[in-house]
Amino acid sequence: IQMSINIFKKDDQANGDFNNGEILEKKPIGFPQDRGKLKPYSNLFYWAHAWAPLTDSIIGLHPHRGFEICSFVLKGEIEHYDTLLDKWITLSKGDVQVIKAGKGISHSEKLKKGSEIFQIWFDPNIQESLYIDPSYSDFRSKDFKIKIINNIESKIIQTNENQLSLQSSGIEIYEHKFNNGIHLIKLKDKSYHSYFILSGTLEINNQQFTQGDFLIIDNESNLELVTVNNAKVFEIVSPTSLDYKTYAEIHKIS
Repeated sequence: IQMSINIFKKDDQANGDFNNGEILEKKPIGFPQDRGKLKPYSNLFYWAHAWAPLTDSIIGLHPHRGFEICSFVLKGEIEHYDTLLDKWITLSKGDVQVIKAGKGISHSEKLKKGSEIFQIWFDPNIQESLYIDPSYSDFRSKDFKIKIINNIESKIIQTNENQLSLQSSGIEIYEHKFNNGIHLIKLKDKSYHSYFILSGTLEINNQQFTQGDFLIIDNESNLELVTVNNAKVFEIVSPTSLDYKTYAEIHKIS
C-alpha cells in the first residue's frame, strides 16, 4: 500500500487570536469557520496551538457540551477556571487537563506571558456524552511515565491503559524526543498517526519538516525518519474507523 502522508505546513494552518493578538493560535484542525485545509477526522475534532507572546491574557468564560477537551501545557504556566470546581487552578509545563463537557460546563483560561498550550477536542459518542454529568481532571507532568528505546525518549501521556480516562476510543498520546540520526518507527495498524513538530527538524522521504508543521500518516506499518537538532514531536494515534458516528459526521463537517 502506498504510504498516505498528509502534510499541513505551519504557514498553511488556520490562524486564530484572542484579545487583539495577546493570544495567538495556529490550528492544524480548525473549526469550519476558520477555513483551514484540514477538517475533523477519526475522533479528533479540533487542535489548536496557542501562545501568549507578550503579556498574560485571559480567554473569558465560555460553555462547552459533549466533547472531551484536553489542554496540554507545552511551555510556561496557565490558570484554569471552570463552573464545576468554581476555583482557579494553576497548571505548569507538562501538565494536562481534561474536561469531559457532558451535559454542559463553562470554563475560562489565563495564559501567562511566554506560555504555550495545545487545546485538543476529542469526539466521543456525542449521542451518549451529551447526557452524562460533566467532569474535570488534571494530571501533573510527573504522573506520566518516560521510556527510552532506540535513542527515542517517549513521554507516555495516554495509551490503551487510558491514563486520561478518555471516553473517545482508541486514543494514544505521546511526546517524543529523538536523538539525531535515523529512526525506524513501527506504526499501529488501522490508525492515524498525527504528528506535530515541537522543535528540531524531521525528514521523511527526503522532505524536511520543522517547528509547527503537522503530519498525518496512515496505511503504513513502518516509518523511517531522520532527525536533526534533537527533534521533539507530539503524537496522537487515533482509529481509522469508529463504531459510532462522530459529531463531525452527524453535522457533515468531516
